[in-house]
Amino acid sequence: MSKILRNIVEWRNTLTADKLKQIVALFGGLLSAILLFLRSIGVTFDWFSQESINAFNQVLLNGIPFVLVIYGVWKNSYIVTKKAKEQEKLLKEKGLK
Repeated sequence: MSKILRNIVEWRNTLTADKLKQIVALFGGLLSAILLFLRSIGVTFDWFSQESINAFNQVLLNGIPFVLVIYGVWKNSYIVTKKAKEQEKLLKEKGLK
C-alpha cells in the first residue's frame, strides 16, 4: 500500500500545467469517442453532445488547478489542525518562523 501512495505523491509532484491539459484532453477525447460510438448505433441523449463535452473539459481545466491550490493552502496553513498548531509552535521555538 505504501508503494502505491509513494507513486501517487511522486506523480502529483511531477504534474505540470501541460500534463494536466494533456490528461483533460485525453479524457475529453474518450468522451468524444463514446459519443461517436453511441451515435453510430443510434443512441442519442440531448444532454450528451460535443458542446457538453467541451464545457465539461473547460470545467476540468479550470476546476482542477483551483482544487489543487485550495489543497495547498489547506495543507500549508498552521491554524487548521492541532498537529499544524504544534508544528507552528515548534518552528517558532527553533526560530524558523
